[in-house]
Formats: sequence, C-alpha cells, structure tokens
Amino acid sequence: MLPEISKIHSLPLGSIKMTDRYCQNALEKEIAYLLDFDSERVLAGFRKNAKIATSAEPYGGWESHLIGGHAMGHYFSALSQASVNRGLSENQRKAAHDKLSAIVAELKKCQLPNGFLWAAKISDPENLEVQFDLVEQGRGNENIIEVAWVPWYTMHKILAGLISAYAVANIGDALDIAKKLGDWVCGRALSWSEKTRETVLNTEYGGMNDVMYELYRITGDERYAEAAHVFDEEPLFDDILTNRHNLLTGRHANTTIPKIIGALRRYQVMGEKCDCGRYLKVAEIFWENVILHHTYHTGGNSEWEHFRGDDTLDKERTNANCETCNVYNMLKLTRELFKITAEKKYADYLENAFLNHILASQNPETGMTTYFQSMATGYFKVFSSRWDDFWCCTGSGMENFTKLGDSACFAGENSLWVIKYLSCEVSSGKIKAAVRTDIPADDFADIEVGGGFNELYLRMPDWADGDIEITLNGKKAAFEAVGGFARLNVADGDSVRVRIPRKIAVKSLCDSEETVALTYGPLLLAAKLGKENMAETRTGVHVAIPEKSVSDGVLKLGASAAELKADPDRFVKKVGPLEFALGGLTFIPYYLIEERYGIYWKIEK
Repeated sequence: MLPEISKIHSLPLGSIKMTDRYCQNALEKEIAYLLDFDSERVLAGFRKNAKIATSAEPYGGWESHLIGGHAMGHYFSALSQASVNRGLSENQRKAAHDKLSAIVAELKKCQLPNGFLWAAKISDPENLEVQFDLVEQGRGNENIIEVAWVPWYTMHKILAGLISAYAVANIGDALDIAKKLGDWVCGRALSWSEKTRETVLNTEYGGMNDVMYELYRITGDERYAEAAHVFDEEPLFDDILTNRHNLLTGRHANTTIPKIIGALRRYQVMGEKCDCGRYLKVAEIFWENVILHHTYHTGGNSEWEHFRGDDTLDKERTNANCETCNVYNMLKLTRELFKITAEKKYADYLENAFLNHILASQNPETGMTTYFQSMATGYFKVFSSRWDDFWCCTGSGMENFTKLGDSACFAGENSLWVIKYLSCEVSSGKIKAAVRTDIPADDFADIEVGGGFNELYLRMPDWADGDIEITLNGKKAAFEAVGGFARLNVADGDSVRVRIPRKIAVKSLCDSEETVALTYGPLLLAAKLGKENMAETRTGVHVAIPEKSVSDGVLKLGASAAELKADPDRFVKKVGPLEFALGGLTFIPYYLIEERYGIYWKIEK
C-alpha cells in the first residue's frame, strides 16, 4: 500500500456513528432500499452479455439504456459502506455484506477472459466493446439511446464499486475482478495514439484517472498509474491554471469535477514520481472558482448540468439547478483538499453542502433522492422512483446516505478535529469521543473525550455571530486560535462545551444585491409555499423536474434589501425553535421542506 500525502487523515468509514435523529432516519431509509434490491436483476445485464442464462431483466430507467451497470457500481459502494456503518444494527450490516459478497461472486463468473465486464445493452451482438470503439471513432453521444453514450463513465462506476467492495468491505474477489478489468483498461488506453486519446477525452469519462490511481495505490502496479495518466486531461488543467475570467463557462459540471478529483489523486499517490504540485494547484484553483463564482447557498452549482457564466447565479435560477451528483463530487474533492491543507474554508463547505444540499436531497419518508434542486422560487423537489429511474444522482444518492459521517470528524497525530456540529460517536482504535448537540436550535455542542488524543480542534464556523466560548470540565477554557480552529489540550474523561452564537442572517447572490436568502446558524431557510398542483414533467434523458412555479419570487416588505440586511431582527420573527416569519411567509430549514418552496426572494418596497 502506497501512503497518501496528508496533513490530517480521515477516520475509517465505520468509526463514526451518526446519532443525529435526521441522519439516523436517512440511513434507515437507505438501508431498507438497498436490501430490497433483487440481486438477479442487478446481475441480469452482465449475465446476458456473458451469455450466461438468466430469466431476470435489468432494472428500468437508465439501467436499461447504454449506461446499464453504472448504478450497480454505486450500489456496490453503498453496500460496502453500509456493511461497516455502526449506525446500523449488526444484522443489517451483515445483510449488506452478505448481499454484496454473493453478487460479487456471481459477477466474477461474468468476466470475460480479457477482463472485460459489461452490463449495458449493445448495438452489435458480436462486439461487446462496440461503445468503446465508437467513442474512439468520435461517435460518442451520437445517439445515446441506440449507439453510444458514455461507456468510460460507466466503467469508472463499475471499477469504483469493485474497489469499494475490496477496500471497505474486505471482499477479496472484488479486487481480483478489478485488477483484471484494470488490465483491460491498460490494454486499451495505453495503445491510443495522441489523436485517439484526444477524441476519447472529449466524451464524458467520469473519474477514470481517479479510479486507476486508486487501483495503483492498492496494488503498486505501475501500469495502472500509466493508464490513469492517459485520462489526465492536461489541456484542461493548463486552462484552469490560468484562472481566467469565465474559466468554466459552458462546461458540463459533473463531467469536469471528477477529472479534478483524479488530478488531486495523482498528487496524493504519485508523490515524488511526478511534478505533483501542479495537480494540487489545479484542484485548489478549480475549487475556488466553483465556490466563488458558481455556487448557491445550498452548496450546489450548475444550471441544467452546466456551469454558466461567472457570477450569473440569480440570472440562471430555474427549475433545473444544482445537480446532486455535482455536490457529491464537490464534497469528495473538498474532503481530500482539507486532509492535505487543513484549511478551514474546506471544512466550512463540508458542513454547508452536507446540511443544505445532501440532507435536502432525500425524501425522509421514501428514501428516494433528487436529481436537480430548483433555485427559482415556487418550485418543489422531485425525487426518483424506486425502480424505474436510476439516474446518476440515484446512484450517488445511495452512497451519500450510507456514508453520512465520513467528514464529521478527522484525526491528526494525537488530535481530533470536529468539523460538523452534529451528534455523533467516534471510535477508531484508541480514539474515542462523542459529540452531543442540537445546533442550531441550541447554541452549544458537548464533546466527551474518551481517549486516544490530547489535542482537540474545534472548527470556528463561518456562520458564528461573534466569538465562540469554550468550557473544559465546567470552567472557562484557554484555547489557541489556529487557522480558524480552536485548539485546546484535553485528557481522557474531559468534558468540553463549545458555545457558538448564531442568528438570522441575510445573504445576497453575487449578481443581485436585491435577491436574498435567509440563514440561521449553519442552516439555509426556505419559505413554505404549499402543495398546490405539484405536477412533474420530463426532460433530457427521462429526468423528472417540476413543471410550473406558483410564485414570481418577489417579496414586498415596505423596505429595501439593504434595510433587511442591516437589521434582520426588525423584519424576521422567530415563531418556533427552527421556524421564522417574514413578509407573511413561514421559513423553515430547507432540508426539512416537503412542499413548494422559496429560497431566494427579490425584495421590493
């Protein structure tokens, strides 16, 4: 195993148990869904392509199209995460592991002698690799229903799921399959001319560089690193390093973000074997550009899957903003940047995007998840169906809700870093701790130190309304402010309370001072607008979106946006623990909204 370059490290996935009530419900809904899958249908496409008899049919939606198998990759990752998640019962964890292990064993029988493995339907029965051939010929996206869609994107998901099954769930067969599939990737990618490589990289390929670097990290096989580098899109990286105006305009967001995750993975795993500083710089500049110029207060970005012009967020508010996969991938990128740099801006985003987009992306009653989240006022969240959609965001949603604690806390040498102020329990080797909080309904969090570390780093959040206060065993504690964190010395058995003042704040969009949103502590608020005629329509490749809005998004307060910002308490009244009134509307945390909503409002007198 080759070491990663890190200042601090993430805790093993099973070491953080989320005890927050909403997170517990989200996890229970997700595991019920995952365990309800029919393994025969998961395997059906692979068996058919391997000419193994089966009476089962693949699932519907995208799984029955040319990227069939992409959801299985996410499914493998989600089951792997569930199998070690201490928020689940021992029986649930075992059921997840057993189901995954059985599917992997059957999948191994579907792998061809050359290592190829494929579930999607094909246009040429005599050539299972026809989609890959067509992409090399420049015919990717020619006809995504019948000819070729994005086969390398699908291959990334399959490989990522297999690697998760090995690295997280410890299923050896999964690594055997992944290595043979990796050999197939090497055989194909390492044979490309520069012209063919450019042609292939013009079609979405997910995070093939990321997953092949990870396979190299696990095995030490240099060929996997060579193949990974073939998928490093150097002209894109050169462009990002210019940090020019409108750098990302028109780019497909969820095509681009995984490429940058792969660049950062090169920095992490290649060490001194390459000029790795370049790839860290690419990731840092890209992240900054997305956050400063393309990100809504949910932590989400994009309009109809694409980055639009810099600082055009108000202009681009529609019923198709903020693809959930984008946030899934931005959180992955942010998590690694934080581990490398320990910079607080990354920790702030980890909390904000988790609370205000990821938690908002799941229906708390059904467990189904969103594709888009509308930023235009008057629409509503639309969730996937149980068996007939399988959008990309359905797959990443499975992962989101089986790894809820993955960035709640981090560790360093003799230190624990508390990032998200959510209730959780930490148990990793000698490290033991518990966080108990109801922020922002309350203004404090209690941390019980169980041992294994002597330094506690508490994030001083960007939403704090003034200085934080810390007590240690009931007495005011001295602490050192270090890079946006409060550092204090602790010992086994200590009790720490951090008090973080919070209030209503009014935030504008970068291109409109008059268009505002309300926040309370870490939570974005949204106005409740009822459930009238919540009709859906379809767009793109069978993606469901809300059809019509019921609001013009204008809020008349008899005051200007500037006056509202200057003195929010004059206009906003607290009417419940997490319920507020403004202009005749009731606002609650966005992630709790189950009806039409309005996050952004144009304030008029």
